[in-house]
Amino acid sequence: MPSAILIAEYWTDERWLAVLRPPAGMGFDLGYADGIRDGVRGLLVQAAGGASASVDLEPVRRGLQRPWNVPVAWQAYNCLENHDLVLDADGDHRHPRIAKLADWADPRSWLARSRARVATGLLLTAPGTPMLFMGQEFLEDKLWSDNPHRPDRLIWWGGLTAGDSSMRDHHRFTRDLISLRRRHPALRADPVEVYPADDLNRVLAYHRWVPGTGRDVVVVVCLSETTFYDHSYALGFPLPGRWLEVFNSDVYDHFPNPWAQGNAGEIIADGPPMHGMASSAGLTIAANSVLVFARDLGD
Repeated sequence: MPSAILIAEYWTDERWLAVLRPPAGMGFDLGYADGIRDGVRGLLVQAAGGASASVDLEPVRRGLQRPWNVPVAWQAYNCLENHDLVLDADGDHRHPRIAKLADWADPRSWLARSRARVATGLLLTAPGTPMLFMGQEFLEDKLWSDNPHRPDRLIWWGGLTAGDSSMRDHHRFTRDLISLRRRHPALRADPVEVYPADDLNRVLAYHRWVPGTGRDVVVVVCLSETTFYDHSYALGFPLPGRWLEVFNSDVYDHFPNPWAQGNAGEIIADGPPMHGMASSAGLTIAANSVLVFARDLGD
């Protein structure tokens, strides 16, 4: 039917052919992209090596850019998990779920919870159309199976009611992040300007905006296991003045987190130009967190 979105799972070297209009292309609406998926999953593996392990943010930085010349960014269909990736085909184990990838020893540890929030935060604030795989929204860590006789692979819905506070907190985090994406059109728009990757401090930032309108948003992701206290992390901002801290993932650990570290709801960008931006500000960034700054509270 014309109202249905057609998604191409097309993995050749010329993937843009899937979304180009005929006769040059196949005319699908969206096409699977793997830049963010592979970049984020690889980054989690590196971060799981510990606080002193080296990380390479460049694959994530590249993944945030528009892939393979699609006409518009939303035609890139991004995911971190899918049915092929996390399939357990009767013992043929593929790749782990995000919570397990974040901490092999304990998928409910603080490291697993906080790193999983960073991964989901990247997915839902990046250009493109995001996809959440079943249970990813509430920290499900079991592999998936298409075998109906594998009750050990069923999603644990009970974790959302009484069984697992970590699952409930992550579900709230994901729900609020989706709401943020809906309120701020810049998070659904095409443009992105990714800052230089700060591998030493494990920080990556990117600027989103609506062409011709503004509604600017700056996203900051951090996989450092140490908090940057007292506005000690300097970051460039595209416009001087007041920026609202409209999202802070640290709030969602043991929600509401009484020890959450952040910027008290706003910062003032009154520092010198930095990162190619017109001004700068000092930020407090919690360990393993996502911050989103905007010029307004959204629609």
